[in-house]
Amino acid sequence: MQPDMMAVVARYREDVSWTERLGFPVVIYDKGGDWPGGVPLPNIGREAHTYVTHILRHYPEFPRHTLFLQGDPFPHLSPDGKADVDTLLTKAADLLDRGASFGGLSWCRLRCDRLGRPHNMHNPAWEGKWKGWGKDIPVGEIFEKIFAGSSPRQFLANAATANFLVSRQRILTRPLGFYNSLLSLIENDPYDEMNTGHALERLWHLVFDGNKRLNRADYG
Repeated sequence: MQPDMMAVVARYREDVSWTERLGFPVVIYDKGGDWPGGVPLPNIGREAHTYVTHILRHYPEFPRHTLFLQGDPFPHLSPDGKADVDTLLTKAADLLDRGASFGGLSWCRLRCDRLGRPHNMHNPAWEGKWKGWGKDIPVGEIFEKIFAGSSPRQFLANAATANFLVSRQRILTRPLGFYNSLLSLIENDPYDEMNTGHALERLWHLVFDGNKRLNRADYG
């Protein structure tokens, strides 16, 4: 594994002792308030709040590659939901071997329209878990708030579970003002009532796609 790597983990109440096996530096942002050594953050904005907060705190000094991970990424890494740390490391190593500047770690890609459809936001098992349950996902609306130009009609997200690897170069494609504005957008929907966090799960591949033409002039 390439040594110039860091993992950023968005934890709530998960057991993140698995990070000890990664073999490179890890920053655990703790929204549960009970993980020794974790960096405390308020429990708002899903993992998007964690990721953007980290970027703003460290901009422009990043390792060559950063792994952004949920507290329990493993159910998303393989179709049977039985992935482990070895699976995670193999996926990351494969991306590095291919020279990837960005890559999702999920076993699948997600295709959706501007409202995040098809989606499963009406799943009865999730009712009450967040305020935006039962609503569409404003993927197109969020796109137009953070990027220049009109939203595409369709999106193909290869990091839809918000577990991905990104290079320093790709992070720096977006100016500091972009991330400040993105954090404000997330903080304005702290409990995901409008599903801003869910929309960003479908937009990370564009946040880090390296296309500077998506940068808005008012972000600097």
